[in-house]
Amino acid sequence: MSRFATVFAASLLSASAVHAATYSISDTFVGPSFLTGFTAQAITDPTEGRVNYVSQSQAASLNLTYSTSDTFILRSDDTTVLSASGPGRNSVRLQSNNFYDTSLMVADIRWMPQGCGTWPALWSFGTNWPYDGEIDIIEGVNDQGPDSATLHTSPGCTIPSTTTDQTGTLISTDCNTADNGNQGCQMQSSQSTSYGPSFNANGGGWYAMERTSTYIKVWFWPRNSASVPSSVTSGSSSQDTSTFGEPFANFVNTDCDISSHFGPHHIIINLTFCGDWAGQQALYAAAGCPGTCVDYVNNNPSAFSNAYWDFAALRMYE
Repeated sequence: MSRFATVFAASLLSASAVHAATYSISDTFVGPSFLTGFTAQAITDPTEGRVNYVSQSQAASLNLTYSTSDTFILRSDDTTVLSASGPGRNSVRLQSNNFYDTSLMVADIRWMPQGCGTWPALWSFGTNWPYDGEIDIIEGVNDQGPDSATLHTSPGCTIPSTTTDQTGTLISTDCNTADNGNQGCQMQSSQSTSYGPSFNANGGGWYAMERTSTYIKVWFWPRNSASVPSSVTSGSSSQDTSTFGEPFANFVNTDCDISSHFGPHHIIINLTFCGDWAGQQALYAAAGCPGTCVDYVNNNPSAFSNAYWDFAALRMYE
């Protein structure tokens, strides 16, 4: 469904090309339109989380998804003590009905899930994973920030060990899902307010992810940022990424053919618990979380009253 943006070379900086593009609005998700533009997936969690993803109708009847004219909430159950031998905590995984390739996503988020054992994510992936690739825009566990943006791919995709034209910190360079326990190639934001309780206490903020055939970029602006573009805050019908400033993550195609490693993507918004990452005991304990992750999630439903997404808007531009 993609209407390709026109990519142009904007300028040269320190002898390296800085690219930008212009985009026009293709999809707007605000309030109730999240529930017509996305579908809840009642599937087994591929990350082996202590979660029970419910269907669209179940999510509505259990009040795990609801909206007003300018707000969309996705949350987990926070009342049920779970049986150790029964299903996990009820939650929701939404998948966009449309696919996107060359595009710009802009998300205005007021709140993201927090709490020990939580593993929220805003990301995109193709149907033939990992050959169509995965882009993690917001992801973390057990309230441990800052945010990291990550690519996961089939073999043959790495990013340079020396990074330019970005504000974040390089964490890992190998994007191959078969290496390093599927860590992926990863850039970490320098802003403490980019994830978890710090993000929420600051009123949230805006994320943007631009994907082209030659680079993938991720930006974050806190709610009180003086540098957030007015086109982003207003939800303009067009965006020019040359006005965005440096991203915190700039994945370039120097050692990765982005076109062959990334196909059309669905957008995913989800909340799981424990599992392959949040449930690692060493990481869970290092975050100051009590006991074991699964026991905590099973027996402390009220601890998840703040485990919810609050979206003001998500807009796609192509």
